[in-house]
Amino acid sequence: MKRFMLLHFGFEKPTPEIMAAWGKWFESIADRTVDSGGFHGGAREISHNGTRDLTMGMESITGYSIINAESLDEAEKIAQDNSGSTRSSQARYLRQAGGSVYAVVA
Repeated sequence: MKRFMLLHFGFEKPTPEIMAAWGKWFESIADRTVDSGGFHGGAREISHNGTRDLTMGMESITGYSIINAESLDEAEKIAQDNSGSTRSSQARYLRQAGGSVYAVVA
């Protein structure tokens, strides 16, 4: 079994229906989930040029899920099964933990 990280992008105020769908999806992958979390507060970009505050918007990373899957294809299928994922908040990229494999899921 390999580990994959799903990054959730985009922020709009979610509806109760979207929140219920996300909850259902998280429940369906509970046995595969290694870790997950969300970013709901302030964020900062830190670079050699200095620091700047980041706002929550459509391109913001708003959360992550680390899951176990047999392959990148299986991890992609798991991400695509999220009916709570909308244009505003999608699990768009998969990265195999410890590797450099990326796939667009959006």
